Formats: sequence, structure tokens, C-alpha cells
Amino acid sequence: MPTQLIDMRTPVERAVLVGAPRGELEARLIDEHLAELARLTDTAGGEVVGKLTQRISKPNPRFYVGKGKADELKSLVIETEGNLVIFDEELSPAQGKNLEDLLDVRVMDRSELILDIFATRARSKEARMQVELAQLEYLLPRLRRMWSHLSRIRGGIGLRGPGETQLETDRRLIGKRIVDLKGKLRHVAEKRQMQRKSREGSFRAALVGYTNAGKSSLLCALSGADLFVEDKLFATLDSATRRVDLGGGHEALLTDTVGFIRKLPHHLVASFRSTLEEAREGDVLLHVIDASHAEWEEQRHVVNDVLADLDLIDSDKILVFNKVDRITHAEEEALRARIRALEPTPAVFVSAHDDATLVSLKETLVARIRARLQEVVVRVPVEDGQTLAAIYREAEVIERADEGTGVLLTVRIPAPLLGRLRRLEGVHVQPVAAS
Repeated sequence: MPTQLIDMRTPVERAVLVGAPRGELEARLIDEHLAELARLTDTAGGEVVGKLTQRISKPNPRFYVGKGKADELKSLVIETEGNLVIFDEELSPAQGKNLEDLLDVRVMDRSELILDIFATRARSKEARMQVELAQLEYLLPRLRRMWSHLSRIRGGIGLRGPGETQLETDRRLIGKRIVDLKGKLRHVAEKRQMQRKSREGSFRAALVGYTNAGKSSLLCALSGADLFVEDKLFATLDSATRRVDLGGGHEALLTDTVGFIRKLPHHLVASFRSTLEEAREGDVLLHVIDASHAEWEEQRHVVNDVLADLDLIDSDKILVFNKVDRITHAEEEALRARIRALEPTPAVFVSAHDDATLVSLKETLVARIRARLQEVVVRVPVEDGQTLAAIYREAEVIERADEGTGVLLTVRIPAPLLGRLRRLEGVHVQPVAAS
């Protein structure tokens, strides 16, 4: 008897995508939004088998889209043999249940899809807790709909009474787990705050930007670190901080943060707030933008909206247009002219795959460091090698003169080191005399 092989792979879900933009959104943006939803579906492991769109003035309280369009969606699901429908908008629990009753397949919205991707991408313990918290807060008001799935599968007979009891039990368990996760994340946030305090005195920059703009690739290129990089949405969720040598004795601590996206679920923003605090504590934000993306301006607005939600919109920023190796020289010139017309924020143009282009970014960061330094003259006893080493390590020495028992240094120095020097016995600090 021939051996039969059993395919143990998880079956690919066949997804029908639905876009229902409100207002007068341009046709090209409607297409781009559905294309992004398709990329999210691919990242989650699904296969897109159909797409449907409808412009609406306001959501239908029953199906989000109109009844006629919902019937058209049912025909498309049958025609394509789809087993999953994904809306680009956030559905209410009632709308999700009504659509599932009508279509007889599972229905997800954009938020649930992004949460699912985050769940598969989270690697560190902190990221997994953050994602679980966001998922549970999303799930809690939708528990009744989840039980309707089970009722349909099991027929409902003998399930309805215990089901209601189990529903309340599940609500209590989820509520308890949410409280537990929030407590653990507060503890993690406190530890992270202690880590940040240990970095005081170092110049810190945080990479922020739309997902897949190339933040992790840029951090690897600047620091030489071996970090996980993949050309997919939300390839990495865990923040990483690396030391970057900027040249001329200057260095910076550069932190990668989670990527943003259009309609990022608010539960996720809240859960990842402690991680995003790295951006708040930075001396400058590096807003990384994919220069090769046709809709980079919309992505820029999305990132600015999230930064505004985090009270970071007024932070010192540098726009970093990445992936310039994918555009022509004429396109780069047009891009430079466009950004000069949009805002006064400094902009640099780089490619994470071309070290020569990174020089301008390093020079811009060095200029930021120098702007924060004070120029002073320090006299240190010649025998105090420890203090001299600290000055050469943490400050920029402009001039040195050896005077018998002391060393006279003209330096540009960061405020924390300056404060330490002023408290040391035998060390004298005075401002540089005006020329």
C-alpha cells in the first residue's frame, strides 16, 4: 500500500479586500490604500483573491457599506471562493457580526489584521506583552461575536446557556489579564527609564517613520550592527539602540522604533507608548521617509499625526529621505525642491546601501551635537589622568597647552560633563574670552 503524505502546512486564507473611503478621496489614493491592505494581508500570510470599493458619506450602521454593496460582496466571496473578508476601515462589533451572518465567512477589519501581524512579529518579551494587551483590549467588546463563531460551528444546541455563563467568565478573565499586563508593562517602563538615565550625557537620536521606510537598514548601515532586516511591513517591532561613530571624536546613541502606518490601532499606540518614550527622550528625531514611494507625502502626514498624538510634533527633527538609490537624479532634485516648499525642517538624502551618502547625515548630527556644547577653558592638574581621559572621551578638544603642573584645554563640552568638572577639586573652568 503506497504511503500517503499528509500536508501539515497551515492553509492559506483566501481574502477579499473591501475599501470604503469617506469623502472625496482621490482615485489613486483609494487604489494605494487597498494596495497597502494587500501588502498587509501578504505579510499576515493570506492570499488576495478579490477587491471591492465603495465611496460613502457615512458608514452604514448595519454593514458599514450599503446593503446593495454588501450583497455584491457576498457574490464576490462565492465567485472567488474566498474564506475571509478584510475591511480597510474599523468595524463596530455589530457591523462585524452582521457581515459574518450575511457572508457566512470570517470578517476582519484593518485593526485586527495589524494586531495579528504584530502578534507574529513580536520577538522580545516586552513586545509580546504589548501586543497581547492591545489584542485583549480590542477583543473585549467583541467577545459575543467570537462566541457566535462557536455557536455556528457547534449548532448552538446545549451551548446557549453555558455560553452566556462562559462569556461572562471570559470577560472577567480578560479583564484580569489586562490589569496584570498593564502592571508588568509599568515595571518594564520603569526599568527602561533607568536605562535612559544611565545614558544621560550621550547625544541620543531616535529613528521614526512609516513602516518599511528602511529605519532598521539605516541603523545597521550607520552602526555596523547585525539587526534583522526584511522588506516587509512591520519586519521588526522591538526597539534597538546602537552606538554610532560620527567621526571627529563624536558619537551618538541611535534608537530604532516601531514603524507607523495609516490608521494604526489606538490600542497599539497606547501599548507601545513606553517603547516610543525612547523617541521622547531623544535629542533629535530622524524622520525616515521612503524617497522612492509615490505617496511619501501622505506617509509623512501619517507619521506627523502619530507624533502629534504622542506630543512629539514640536520635537527637533531631521527629515531623512532614504532609498535615493531607487530614484533618478532628476527625481531627487524635484524631491529636494518639493520639501523646501513644504517646511523648513532640515532634510538629508541617503541610501542605507551606499555609505558615501551617509556622510551628510553624520555631519548633520555632528552639527546638532556642537550646537549643544559649551565652549570653555578647563585647567586640569597634570597628574589627574582620569579627568583628562574623560574630557578627551566626552568632549571636543580644540586646543591644548601644557603649563607646568597643569594642562590648559579649550574644549566644546556637553552640559553633564561640565557640571561634573565644576564639582571637582583642583579643576578650574572658565568661559572662553570674547575675541
